[in-house]
Amino acid sequence: MRRALPYAVSATLVAGAALGLAPAAHAESTSTGSLRFVDIAGDGGTVLKANVATPAGAAGDRRFPVIVLPTSWGMPQVEYLAQAQQLADSGYVVVSYNSRGFWQSGGQIETAGPRDVADASLVIDWALAHTPADPERVGMAGVSYGAGISLLAAAHDKRVKAVAALSGWADLIDSIYSGRTQHLQAAALLGGAGYLTGRPGPELQQVLGDFLSSRLDKEDEMIAWGRKRSAATHLDALNTNRPAIMLGNAWGDSIFPPNQFASFYEKLAGPKRLEFRPGDHATAEATGLLGLPNDTWTSAHRWFDHYLKGVDNGVDREQPVRLKPRSDAGYEGYPDWASVNAHRTTIPLGGSEHLWANVDSGADGGVIMLSSLLDQFLQAPPTASIPLLPRAFAGVWQTERYDTAQRVRGTARLHTTVTPTAESGTFVAYLYDVGPLGIGKLVTHAPYTFQGKEPGRPFGVDLDLFSTAYDVPAGHRLAVVVDTVDPLYIEHNPTGAQLTFSSPAADPSHLSVPLRTE
Repeated sequence: MRRALPYAVSATLVAGAALGLAPAAHAESTSTGSLRFVDIAGDGGTVLKANVATPAGAAGDRRFPVIVLPTSWGMPQVEYLAQAQQLADSGYVVVSYNSRGFWQSGGQIETAGPRDVADASLVIDWALAHTPADPERVGMAGVSYGAGISLLAAAHDKRVKAVAALSGWADLIDSIYSGRTQHLQAAALLGGAGYLTGRPGPELQQVLGDFLSSRLDKEDEMIAWGRKRSAATHLDALNTNRPAIMLGNAWGDSIFPPNQFASFYEKLAGPKRLEFRPGDHATAEATGLLGLPNDTWTSAHRWFDHYLKGVDNGVDREQPVRLKPRSDAGYEGYPDWASVNAHRTTIPLGGSEHLWANVDSGADGGVIMLSSLLDQFLQAPPTASIPLLPRAFAGVWQTERYDTAQRVRGTARLHTTVTPTAESGTFVAYLYDVGPLGIGKLVTHAPYTFQGKEPGRPFGVDLDLFSTAYDVPAGHRLAVVVDTVDPLYIEHNPTGAQLTFSSPAADPSHLSVPLRTE
């Protein structure tokens, strides 16, 4: 989903779109090429509002590589105008279209369903028939919803040779239902934006209602719905088609956390690249939508230049995993995601912590969009006073102070034993960077929900926290905190429930933390 930054690109066009006044087939000349607003027939004849940017000198039999850009969730068709013009200036035909169900496009919101995938192929058909597009050099790209649709389209359409998927998802369930926990604020934000800017279809309305009302009897149906809309489900097709895929995301993406992209990346067989940067959902790409310099879009342009134009720009020889820490440090390169997690330290979680559920201890993951934006621009993540956390509602384990900086990179993994007093429950695990005054800055976290457990009987838990890249200064320590309430998530702790976290001698509890050693 996108925020309203592109309105600054073309306020007049956006206002016209809101009033239903965007021209169906209007052409404008620019200093370098042309821009047209057109109608394209999608699946079942549904009208998709689109715009086409064509390079200068597009005449005769000359063919150009083409890039198709489906819009983000809730955004109008002018979202990519600045990027489309830049790409056209460098020799691409660019077709951007409003995804079905949103704004002026027809149909209902299908949430990257089969009709959305069919729409993408029909837009490619239209581009090949009505523009000087080269059928052998077809690319797709998008932010958020556009990224998800692009990956799915590449699995179903062999003509797609290159993809840049930015702030998207590869596994929809692992994004908003990770740890078997509903991501409340994420789902509410997506749902609200869908109703505000589009027309949710009956399937989406049903799934969203069941999700937010915790209809666990509908869980299997919800998971099947999400799997159908996940590129990870179609991995075999992608690996058969072998498009060149670039994945970009932010460490603090509160809608599509980075873990699911990293896992998907490792399983891709074709040319691939993975980039993570500070920020929240789609904020890493935002300035590029204004036409301003932007690392993410620069990488995407280089990716297409090589794999669609054949430019020898070295992108295929660089380290394919590229990370920017949540600090002032520069980019780091790795040969693969496994190398990011290769070196680990273990934080023992000894003793026993007995917690009363249903009370927020003060440790939490922040507010969707706002908290990670503050971290991106001010390096100010959510904080908590670790010494003041009430021990009746929060379990706390701390390391000694570190003599040297600890550069956390990758995915921290929690292993513990939980004994509940009820058959269901939720807890959230946090990792904090704790300074000399006891103020902890959030490094990462993740939720976990269980159902159908026998009260009083312990069970083991293995939980991956959200991947990150964070530098802990010398003189600080790390703290692991668990509690049972976080406003980001729906919790399943019955009234009066209690949780005990223990560390049996035969199976000690710990947090495994990946560190960069150089």
